[in-house]
Amino acid sequence: MLKNTLVVLLGVVLLSGCSNLNHRENRALTGAAVGAAGGALIGGATGGSAVMGGLIGGAGGAAVGALTADEGRRRR
Repeated sequence: MLKNTLVVLLGVVLLSGCSNLNHRENRALTGAAVGAAGGALIGGATGGSAVMGGLIGGAGGAAVGALTADEGRRRR
């Protein structure tokens, strides 16, 4: 019971740090999450290391997310 409470509390504390992100930081964070999940799935499915796949995918996703942010400009 105490372990579950600590995990939930840690998640809340970590997510509270994401409240003032600008558009580019939000895109980088989202890209990192998607990249890490995809990398871990691919790494595990191909017989490689899911941890290494998650790290590589997370780094690549963060870079792509940050580089593709349009900084609030609207496309027409």
